[in-house]
Amino acid sequence: MKIKDILAKGEPTLSFEVFPPKTEDKYESVEQAALAIAKLRPAFMSVTYGAGGGTSRYTVQIASRIQESCKVTPLAHLTCVSSTREKVQQVLAQLKEKQIENVLALRGDIPADGKVEKDYRYASELIREIKEAGDFCIGGACYPEGHVESANKTKDILHLKEKVEAGCDFVTTQVFFDNNILYNYLYRIREKGITVPVVAGIMPVTNVSQIKRICQMSGTYLPARFKAIVDRFGENPAAMKQAGIAYATEQIIDLIANGVNGIHIYTMNKPDVAARIQESLSCIIGELQ
Repeated sequence: MKIKDILAKGEPTLSFEVFPPKTEDKYESVEQAALAIAKLRPAFMSVTYGAGGGTSRYTVQIASRIQESCKVTPLAHLTCVSSTREKVQQVLAQLKEKQIENVLALRGDIPADGKVEKDYRYASELIREIKEAGDFCIGGACYPEGHVESANKTKDILHLKEKVEAGCDFVTTQVFFDNNILYNYLYRIREKGITVPVVAGIMPVTNVSQIKRICQMSGTYLPARFKAIVDRFGENPAAMKQAGIAYATEQIIDLIANGVNGIHIYTMNKPDVAARIQESLSCIIGELQ
């Protein structure tokens, strides 16, 4: 099923993200975690893509397993900054073969060694190519706080509009911890005529190291209330996990109450975290697909 059709129903949806293993010896455990999350029956599941080999080899494989074994709609990530057009066409052919019709098109992060291919510069170029390649439902990324490489938020929104004009059917946000940031962002993009569905990306922070990585990569704003949680419980892993799940759940409830129906959870491959959030929202979201 196409994700744009799932979102068009206008009902609250809960979806989860998983990421493939970096090495072959970890594949079985990651696949088991992904299937355990799929058995929760989310609206859909996304599977990330690592540039330059490694995790990218398993994206289609895990997405296919989710679809075939659990009948859950998969969303396969595809990045282009380190890919040639030939590589992209190969992946798209594999997705067609496995009857996977949803793709999240991303530029991708610049590798640490700075090595990139010259075939693509922007995600909008990848989106246009996927659109021409077949009947895919295409998702993109958006950044309520602005992309770290954008000169300002206005230019960042213009880049988002380019993605939509290229054929993007919906967008998923980067993680954020203050819902007011998203509400303001939604107002600004709607004002610019961007009307595609926006899925809110939420990360349950279960340990302090996650916060350090998030801040280093994206400079995400941390509200005082969230900082207080980290300060109080950061040295107690069990307490931090419980508090992080509770904070994410409160975020989701507020979002749904304010009309943001699409919720995407960055699970970090943790079935128990996904299950606890879903259970806390059971009467709010109801029976999932």
